[in-house]
Amino acid sequence: MHAPTAFAVGRFLVTPLTRRTETGHYAASVSVRRGMHDRIFRFLPRFDSDVLAERYALDQGREIALQGAAA
Repeated sequence: MHAPTAFAVGRFLVTPLTRRTETGHYAASVSVRRGMHDRIFRFLPRFDSDVLAERYALDQGREIALQGAAA
């Protein structure tokens, strides 16, 4: 696994997170931060690689930030 890459979307900082589950698949989460407030969103799909899980988290985090749903 590699270090997550954070990126700015408007006033939010989006950081994808992945972890390996007990079944060997990967779970995706994303941190959406604004100032000192940080929200973590966990997703149900499981993935065969951490790269796929991270890509999914990036896409979801971008959409959440663009919609302002993390405010």
